[in-house]
Amino acid sequence: MNFLSFTKRSAAITPALALLAIFAAVIPAAAQTIQVNKENRTISVTATDKVTAMADTATVHIGFIAYGPDSNGAYATGSRLSNGIVKALTAAGIPNDTIESENQNVSPVQPYQIEKLTPAEKAQRQFQVTQSWTVRVPANDAAKTLDLAVKAGANQSGQIDWSFKDENAPEAQAAAKALQRARAQAEQMATSLSTKLGALLYASNEVQAAPIRPMAMRSMAAGAMEKVEPLAINPRQIEKTATVHAIFAIE
Repeated sequence: MNFLSFTKRSAAITPALALLAIFAAVIPAAAQTIQVNKENRTISVTATDKVTAMADTATVHIGFIAYGPDSNGAYATGSRLSNGIVKALTAAGIPNDTIESENQNVSPVQPYQIEKLTPAEKAQRQFQVTQSWTVRVPANDAAKTLDLAVKAGANQSGQIDWSFKDENAPEAQAAAKALQRARAQAEQMATSLSTKLGALLYASNEVQAAPIRPMAMRSMAAGAMEKVEPLAINPRQIEKTATVHAIFAIE
């Protein structure tokens, strides 16, 4: 073999070797278990989509703070408020098992908390009782629930968390839309390669909920509020986003 013929043969195989090197370089490490050869031809696609739906469930945070000249006095006032608040809720038809305790505490009032009060006021605020609950109700009942609690003495209330009774439903819808988008992208890729898209071989998804800002309202004064209308509170929309990684066969 002369030098000229060897050079021609090298030039013929160099493009193929270069293409193979480039193809190997772009295969991600996570996909190394997928065998890429002429018996197993695939297209891998990642797609994201979302759904937005109105929340159908509200978790209303309610609570109170009460004071007394001593521990027993504060506790007595707290007991009256505590039982009155729960009684008001259950009397309105809210099931007792949807009312869950968050925390409760009896403690001395710190001097800095009452330093601006008069001596008489300070004497009546030596101890404090705090208690809070969450109340899970249908979204449209959030305003009514908060109104009932505040009018019964829940003067530390107002945060509302919005959610779905069935969290899986919107997540599944978001994932289905993302998979449809992935298939459409894969079909476009297959067409550009002059081939036909085959069956779905693998799919995985990650669902995320967009952050929902809670509605906060603290230190509400209670008393003489029987004729006050409930606050105008509307359920919030929640966005669910899904990212799908799908692998399709090509024919």
